[in-house]
Amino acid sequence: MFGATFGGLGLFLFGMIVLTDALKALAGDSLKTFLNRFTGGALSSMATGCAATTVLQSSSATTLATIGFVSAGLLNLSQAIAIILGANLGTTSTGWIVATLGLKLSISKLALPLIGFGAIAKLMFRGRIAQIGVALAGFGLIFVGIDTMQLGMEGLSKSFNPASFPGGSFFGRMLLVLIGVLMTVVMQSSSAALAATLTALYAGTLDLDQSVALVVGQNIGTTVTAGFACIGVSVPAKRAALAHVLFNLLTGFVIFLALPWIVPSVTWVCSALSLDDGASQLAFFHTGFNLFGVIFFLPLIGRLEELVVRMIPDRGPSLTRHLGPLVARTGSVALEAALRTICEIGVETLKALRLVLSGEEIESAEAALLAASEAVEKTRQFLALVEENPESEASDYTQHLRLLHSLDHLDRLIEACSERNRAVELGSSTEVARVMVLLTASIDAVSADPDRPGLAESLKENSQAVAKLRRKERGHLLSEAAQHRLPPKLLSDLLEVTRWVDRVAFHLWRAFHHLNQGDQALESGDDL
Repeated sequence: MFGATFGGLGLFLFGMIVLTDALKALAGDSLKTFLNRFTGGALSSMATGCAATTVLQSSSATTLATIGFVSAGLLNLSQAIAIILGANLGTTSTGWIVATLGLKLSISKLALPLIGFGAIAKLMFRGRIAQIGVALAGFGLIFVGIDTMQLGMEGLSKSFNPASFPGGSFFGRMLLVLIGVLMTVVMQSSSAALAATLTALYAGTLDLDQSVALVVGQNIGTTVTAGFACIGVSVPAKRAALAHVLFNLLTGFVIFLALPWIVPSVTWVCSALSLDDGASQLAFFHTGFNLFGVIFFLPLIGRLEELVVRMIPDRGPSLTRHLGPLVARTGSVALEAALRTICEIGVETLKALRLVLSGEEIESAEAALLAASEAVEKTRQFLALVEENPESEASDYTQHLRLLHSLDHLDRLIEACSERNRAVELGSSTEVARVMVLLTASIDAVSADPDRPGLAESLKENSQAVAKLRRKERGHLLSEAAQHRLPPKLLSDLLEVTRWVDRVAFHLWRAFHHLNQGDQALESGDDL
């Protein structure tokens, strides 16, 4: 009995892991695109989280992906919270699948051929067909596991009476909640814990009162996965994980207190809907439980966001806040995070350059340039850790190369900005003033909107105009010196400043060229 129950649970859990991994591999970058495209307001973000979890059959997968995306800066905190709310609602679909298909319909005979076809597809094919085969095999394993668990639970029901388990009292329900938490922690899947509870209820090993208390604990237990996910990650990721923990804890606490009144209400509503069996009633309770939490918290997302920001304040360098080990494991998402970070470094460098050119707050400018230089080095180290997706290796490699090009130009730009020169003193000189106007135009263009289309082309035109004007002014300055109108020291300083402006304008163009031009950025071989 124990062997069948334990083995059936293992088959179900393994099937869920295989199915989820295969679906994530099939989705590839589509999950990132899907979450980005359909996350705007709270309602759309919540619906997106619900849909993604229903398809992947894993709230943990959606939650961990969301934590990774908010850590990478692809989602803001309020969007992440809404997606997590939707993921909690979407995970209830597993209960309905088990209650309606797994327990009421004997489809294990269909499931076994699915496993066979899936294994053959994995062995004989590659790419998407192989992943589809793995998904089919995982789907089949889920129902074989349910069927095996049923056999074990039927035997257990003859040996154990529901009355032997804690139940009706407050402390009895509390003990069942703790058992539910432990089940999820051990199995690392609330869906597997719910499937075991549904099977036990269907077999008569548990009654409905005991089962709902277990489900409350299982929902709370999912917070452990989020807690593990936030270890060693960025502050935004920790905030998203904390929001998930608070949502599940507070919802579970309110539902636990109301259990004596909820269970009779669930039974009455389900009877009116002709859902007379215990498994369907438990699935209905699970959905209602999470729906209550979503309805309660959805209008309060702003308040919840403020709370978690106060509880986890910003620490460490702000420029590299989106770079962490969790993000580095997510391939294209990691590259996107690095791109956004490099763009921020560029903007902050230009703010410091303005201070350098104005001659004001030199200490602040030096501190900002030092922070930018450290951020460049940390971003390089982060890129070295990025685990690229083998399915999209070529595109990931191209973007990785673009980012390294951009970092190199930013490094040289920061180095140029840090140099002591007489640009401020000689800015009133006609020759320097002309090139300064063009450089200032480039700085203004980036500061206004670093993501706007056509920015790279505008920076290119300005850089080429600076280079052309610098060559023209060089001839003019040398002519003036030959006529003894310029002292040698002033001539040397003016020539150096115009070369400095040319260098700054060039590296500014090339840095944002590689960030904005896609694959075309690598076609021109003029990175010097």
